[in-house]
Amino acid sequence: MIFPLEELIEHDGNMYEITCAASRRSFQLSMLRDPEIEENDGKVVSLAARQIFTQEIEFRIEE
Repeated sequence: MIFPLEELIEHDGNMYEITCAASRRSFQLSMLRDPEIEENDGKVVSLAARQIFTQEIEFRIEE
């Protein structure tokens, strides 16, 4: 899967938050060596973004 541009364009929330969430999730996936990375041709950031946009995972901003 390529980076989910359609979902990114249609996203009406805070872009900084979604970028931080995708970055953090990418780090988590790479550290865990998640097998889903190989299924996504090694594209960690696009996998993380897809998980966020499809609400497979949730994120929150800590205050």
